[in-house]
Parts: sequence; C-alpha cells; structure tokens
Amino acid sequence: MGLIKTALIGAAVYGAIKYITKKDQLTGRSIVDDLKDKTPEWIDKAKGYKQDLESRYTNFANEYPE
Repeated sequence: MGLIKTALIGAAVYGAIKYITKKDQLTGRSIVDDLKDKTPEWIDKAKGYKQDLESRYTNFANEYPE
C-alpha cells in the first residue's frame, strides 16, 4: 500500500512540474516565467502592507497605553 501511495504522489508531483514549466504556444512563456516576472511587484506590495500594519499598530499602542 505504501509503494502505491508513493508512486501516485510521485506521479502527481511530476505532472505538476511538467505543467508549470510547459511553454505556451502563443507566448513561448511558462507559468514559472510569469511568476518570476511578477515576484518583485508582489514583494513591493507586501512591504507596503507591512509598513501600513506597523503604523496601525504603533498608533493603536500609543492610543491605549498600559
């Protein structure tokens, strides 16, 4: 039973990797290529959210001292 389960998991991982690295016929780009291009943009957005949360926390902490 363990061998079959391992084989199925391995086949699923292989299929997923093959799918995300497959090049599109129209653009010649894969899903991984698109993710690599969008990553810096997402990092900048995450930094903005972090700064917003930090400012909210400090404002909240200043309003309600212990």
